[in-house]
Amino acid sequence: MQKLILLVLLFSFLDVSAQIEVKGNANAYVGKTIQAFKILDFFSNKEELIATTTVNADSTFSLYFESLLTQKIIIRSNNNVGFLLVQPNANYSVNFPEKDNYMAFRPDGNQVEIGFYDLDSNDINYKVLGFQRWVDHFLGNNYHIKSLNPTDFVNSLDRFKERVEKAYINDTSTYFKTHILFTMAGLDNITHAAERNRNEKHDFYLKYNPVSYRNEAYMTYIKGFYQQLMPRLSNTSNNTNEAVYNGILRSSPTLIMKALGSEHTLMNLRIRELVMINALTESYNSGEYPQTNIRTILDSLSNRCLFKENAIIAKNMKELISQLNSGVAAPNFVLMSDSKKTKTKVDFLSKYLYLYFFDPESTKTEEELVLLIDLYKKYAKNIEFVGVVKEESVRSEKARALISNTPWSVYSLPESNSIWNNYNVVALPNFTLIDIEGYIVASPALGPLPNGSNSTIDKTFFFINKAMSEEN
Repeated sequence: MQKLILLVLLFSFLDVSAQIEVKGNANAYVGKTIQAFKILDFFSNKEELIATTTVNADSTFSLYFESLLTQKIIIRSNNNVGFLLVQPNANYSVNFPEKDNYMAFRPDGNQVEIGFYDLDSNDINYKVLGFQRWVDHFLGNNYHIKSLNPTDFVNSLDRFKERVEKAYINDTSTYFKTHILFTMAGLDNITHAAERNRNEKHDFYLKYNPVSYRNEAYMTYIKGFYQQLMPRLSNTSNNTNEAVYNGILRSSPTLIMKALGSEHTLMNLRIRELVMINALTESYNSGEYPQTNIRTILDSLSNRCLFKENAIIAKNMKELISQLNSGVAAPNFVLMSDSKKTKTKVDFLSKYLYLYFFDPESTKTEEELVLLIDLYKKYAKNIEFVGVVKEESVRSEKARALISNTPWSVYSLPESNSIWNNYNVVALPNFTLIDIEGYIVASPALGPLPNGSNSTIDKTFFFINKAMSEEN
């Protein structure tokens, strides 16, 4: 009994020590939802919501979640996004700005830099931010030398490495030490006279270091080091390339793993399996390999990987390549709001469906709606328009009036509705076009306002309307 009590107390203590609080000010977000997400893996960059709250009238907020390890956390509100690192048993006091001081304001969302209050010198953010400033200072003073005098650049880089090693030799944070090592590895990728060859880089940085799935610096280096593996195999080893191709044709991850084993930089089984998953994903739209086979392999790996962490990545990568690509079945959804008939994807199969996810309180929405209403009048015979908003965005009288004057159905859905995740709605506005058989035409689709290529959805609607009219 005493042992049981001790275990209960121990687990209780662990739960408390894993609790994280992120509190602070968000002056531009009063009344808005603010959310925290963890990154499930740095290959798919898939996020998972871990905390949500509303910014108080005095601009303060508090987010609570658990984290048993040091990791990167994404903070989002009103389409703006920032990040911080969290470590177990830590509390953070922050400022979440509307935009950075030296960046132009973007109505459709800004990347913002979270500011910290009273940050402890032992905190991982303090260490990483200080180190990154040192790296930026080195590059600012020395990068131009690389072309003018490569030897001087090499010498400067070597001296910088020595100073970094000496400065942090007594630091005990594994996360920080890994961040330092693979940030320096990135500097080693700057082309210079004394640059290590590919095998030397592998042996120095990867061969003897564990795979650090939660460390962004490590995973960024891995992704860059093994980027475009398939074309590289074609150029360096025909036998390996043919064996990999045969493995894909037979939908066999075992054969692919065996073929890749002949590569020096893939001697580590865990890395080899991870790189195989990424290489298959990179090749999905290349036209060189059957897409069905790649999806089958990734599905198999998501259930039977050699390493469980890789299985999670395989699952996320399969979802990434197949969920919303043109030509795949659109995820089902349930649209349900007061005074409106509940509808699912099946109810819209008589026409093309244009899903419009938007924020009714955004000034950009008014401009979009003027153009969308014109498109609706021209194409409503063959294209169904449906609006989707978040429940918390329709509190103001202005938002409710805008929705009531919209000539198509607008559904107000909670954050918990699966449509937000299934349709990858991170920033608003967001558009998805689905055909009459329930397959994705485009997601995200073009909107009514010109994009960077000066294109709008009007041309797409014109050809759909023309084709549908000819059929009828």
